[in-house]
Amino acid sequence: MKCPACFEILLTLEYQDVEVDYCAACQGVWLDAGELELLLGEARLSEAFLTAGSKAVAAGEKKRLCPLCDHAMDKEVTGGAKPVVYDRCPKGHGLWFDHGELLAVIQSDCTEGDVRTVSLWLQEMFPPSTEQYGVENQPDKGVSS
Repeated sequence: MKCPACFEILLTLEYQDVEVDYCAACQGVWLDAGELELLLGEARLSEAFLTAGSKAVAAGEKKRLCPLCDHAMDKEVTGGAKPVVYDRCPKGHGLWFDHGELLAVIQSDCTEGDVRTVSLWLQEMFPPSTEQYGVENQPDKGVSS
């Protein structure tokens, strides 16, 4: 499977029986449908939080292709003080998070349960770079919308 951001081959990592597809080149993460919930276990992210942000924040960003079906993915924006733009396959195949976005989303809104273990694993597997991607600073690869 190829990375939706830089088109390199994704590596498969396993955490508590959940396969996470990771791009070593750009450090993005692909989660198949349902893997976010499996990864979090008892912790939960509300669907409302995951889509609460203004779509205007993502305006101008290039759309990326789903690595499973090649359809252009939808840009979603989380709520919270520091909204995160991520990509969701319109066919329901999964979610794409650029470097640092998955950790930012999990730390922003997880409730009911200890997310510390997952957060530590994410920080260890995907260490922060000198450049953090947020709404203002997304990589500019993909397809035009």
